[in-house]
Amino acid sequence: MQYNPIETVRQNIRTIPDWPQPGVNFRDITPVLQDPRCFRMLIDIFVSRYMSQNLDVVAGVDARGFILGSVVAYELNLGFVPIRKKGKLPFDTLGEDYNLEYGSASVEIHTDAVHAGQRVLLMDDLIATGGTLLAASRLLKRLGANIVEACAIIDLPDLGGSKLIEESGTSVFSLYKF
Repeated sequence: MQYNPIETVRQNIRTIPDWPQPGVNFRDITPVLQDPRCFRMLIDIFVSRYMSQNLDVVAGVDARGFILGSVVAYELNLGFVPIRKKGKLPFDTLGEDYNLEYGSASVEIHTDAVHAGQRVLLMDDLIATGGTLLAASRLLKRLGANIVEACAIIDLPDLGGSKLIEESGTSVFSLYKF
């Protein structure tokens, strides 16, 4: 039997049909996070990709981007920057509004989270319409950061988010496309 961590992780992504509404297949990464071996494989895949990228910091988007980003930052011996939902950060912040499929939202970052010229890896678990990662990217750029790449476990390319992120000038990487 050949060892294939990418396929092992993929097999542990659970599909939940008709959630949160009929016709939607929700891709659930919870089983990946619950299985220590599978979670290690997932993190190792990202660490291997970014270990020679000369990064300064990893930024993760609230909330599952925190899980991935903080562990990857730790493994790469880098700091971690949380990009949070509006009203959750206690210091001076910059905010960015964005549209969702069914409304709008806002994310914020501390004004001292990154410095001009820093090389940042931006992480989240999933790319759907791209709104959250685009807003996070705009915040980082407003602070002068250079985003090396926006990455996620899952991309839903039919929703167009990864294309919009790339059109904004940010490279995109995802492990799986559904």
